[in-house]
Amino acid sequence: MLKLNKQVLGKVTQPRTALILFAAAAFTGGTASEASARSYGHHQYHRHHYAHAARAEFAPWRDANASIAPSFGAGRSFSGMASFYGNESGRRTASGQRFNQEAMTAAHRSLPFGTKLRVTHGGRSVIVTINDRGPFVRGRVLDLSTGAARAIGLTSAGVGRITAEVIS
Repeated sequence: MLKLNKQVLGKVTQPRTALILFAAAAFTGGTASEASARSYGHHQYHRHHYAHAARAEFAPWRDANASIAPSFGAGRSFSGMASFYGNESGRRTASGQRFNQEAMTAAHRSLPFGTKLRVTHGGRSVIVTINDRGPFVRGRVLDLSTGAARAIGLTSAGVGRITAEVIS
């Protein structure tokens, strides 16, 4: 009977295993994580991750951006596309408050909670308080509550160009 040294066996099988894994990944057309994402279904994969990002218990990682964000003191401004949301009424926001779609609030990716902004669209302006994280759509800078969007006339188009100035 042939006796094999365990050290020799380990050194021989590790390269073979790596070669098999590499061949399997190449055969599927990408990396193992890409293959698992494809097998899970593209839309289900993104829906699953968006649901996790929207949960209040994941707020600490979203707040991490607030501490490294550029200093937005009073008087600083930015502009871009904004949208509004309101079907989540009653759920908790990233700050822990209950979302009220009629309140003058907004979601921003990195501004600290409690920051007040003057948001202007089409000559009308409203003062909102940041209490949530978002928007999670590329190209958008602010997500307004339905009440704030209605006050500046943004609800008819759904999305519009805004200018926001930090008040405090």
